[in-house]
Amino acid sequence: MPLPSYVHGASDQSLIGESLATYFPKICQQFADRPALIVRHQNIRWTYADLFEQVERMACGLRRLGLQAGDRIGIWSQNNVEWVLTQFATAYAGLVMVNINPAYRRSEVEYALNKVGCRALIVSPQFKSSDYLEMLYDLAPEWKNAIPGQLKAQRLPNLEIVIRLGEGQSRGLLNFASLLAEPTAEERAALREQAALLQFDDPINIQFTSGTTGQPKGATLSHHNILNNGFFVGEAMRLTEQDRLCIPVPLYHCFGMVLGNLACITHGAAMVFPSEAFDAQAVLETVEAEQCTALHGVPTMFIAVLDHPEFEEYQLSTLRTGIMAGSPCPIEVMKRVVAEMNMAEVTIAYGMTETSPVSFQSLTDTSLEKRVTTVGQVHPHVEVKIVDNAGRIVPRGSTGELLTRGYSVMLGYWGDETKTAEAIDAAGWMHTGDLAVLDDEGYCNIVGRVKDMVIRGGENLYPREIEEFLYRHPKIQDVQVIGVPDQKYGEELCAWIKLKEGQTATEEDIREFCRGQIAHYKIPRYIEFVQAFPMTITGKIQKFVMRDQMKEKLGLQEATTA
Repeated sequence: MPLPSYVHGASDQSLIGESLATYFPKICQQFADRPALIVRHQNIRWTYADLFEQVERMACGLRRLGLQAGDRIGIWSQNNVEWVLTQFATAYAGLVMVNINPAYRRSEVEYALNKVGCRALIVSPQFKSSDYLEMLYDLAPEWKNAIPGQLKAQRLPNLEIVIRLGEGQSRGLLNFASLLAEPTAEERAALREQAALLQFDDPINIQFTSGTTGQPKGATLSHHNILNNGFFVGEAMRLTEQDRLCIPVPLYHCFGMVLGNLACITHGAAMVFPSEAFDAQAVLETVEAEQCTALHGVPTMFIAVLDHPEFEEYQLSTLRTGIMAGSPCPIEVMKRVVAEMNMAEVTIAYGMTETSPVSFQSLTDTSLEKRVTTVGQVHPHVEVKIVDNAGRIVPRGSTGELLTRGYSVMLGYWGDETKTAEAIDAAGWMHTGDLAVLDDEGYCNIVGRVKDMVIRGGENLYPREIEEFLYRHPKIQDVQVIGVPDQKYGEELCAWIKLKEGQTATEEDIREFCRGQIAHYKIPRYIEFVQAFPMTITGKIQKFVMRDQMKEKLGLQEATTA
């Protein structure tokens, strides 16, 4: 009898049974004199004692504004010290931090803030081509005559408090620095009393994950979810208080805030941020100057570092481990990371936002072959099974949908019981939508997706969401979005568009319609105007036929992976 495709992460290491609100202060006391946070672009160098003092000040400041446990507070910003403070201060105060993608535009941020009822928002004035304040004032012109902390706007009815970063003044908005005022002894005592009441199953974080029905869903994660996942991610890398982890991946995503920040703080390691957003040279400079022992990134980031023209000039001998995740790792890239970046113990991880996120991870001593052909073995305290279309467990070596269960499964999609029930079945299994194979040793290989999700440079893109947006174009009658191969990003978006009768449009017209309304990486790279779509006799769109036709027309080859 072949083994069934079921594994569980048996472990001698217990789960952490407390909230981050009580765990964080103890860690900061234990490692008080150790380096905790280095933000190179802001000249921040804090010990754990320093970090705790600033976090406690901010947590008291948030409570001073009238925010109460359970309230949602968004953060819309690039990587910086304020983002890190927000992560830990909101957890300490019992607030639910809502991650807003820095690439979001007006319609997306409006939807996200309203969907979860954010009472407060922390916002960077601008970043790259995005003027966040301009977008917010466009959505809420009423704020320009409002009293700070008492905002009212028709399109953002729940949002009362907006806190801006930087020293500039903006009408109706508070400044971040005001949150860091010295608290009174009474305020500190009340905060700690509140923290002690929090339960580890309370929500701590909402992350938006695009849905196939068009609008993003707010995956709601608990203290228990992300604190434990961060801990076991760090365990797989063998992190200690001697480690310094370079984190060039975005904090709004689980990769940065869980695999990065929480992996560090659960082991007393240092969080090191090289820049506001990924920059290969900043990574090289930071690893050398700060003697980083670990580095995170998606494969395209590692490729950019390896191919930097000044790569050979930097000393990377302190590197040991880290995580490569987000998309399949090309075998030649892995070999170069190990040989040229000294990362012999680099690990591969797999997961999804709804599972906090990691379910599988390789270990520091996993063979190179397994690291490039699989995503490792199941995480401690996590169950996984692979099932066929009827929901029956398949034998090892057979393909099926990957389901996961355990402490890491989200609480649900905020305000959407129907979508939650579709994702998490009655037995508690999270249906990932990924097609996978388990071998006899329990190593997992992700071989595809049940639905049509596109992974572009580590970003999960859902065609239906982009299709729904393009349907708003007055000239478009019908549209289908697919993923096509790309050597750099793994996949790129391609839109097949059928225009209304008598209408004309150019590729640039379509892209211009998207700019400023949806994130730049959701704008299709390839646009094909067609008269019809390939369909089955029963009327179902054959996206695989479209993909094959575009590969042939554009001369595209599948991204080379092991």
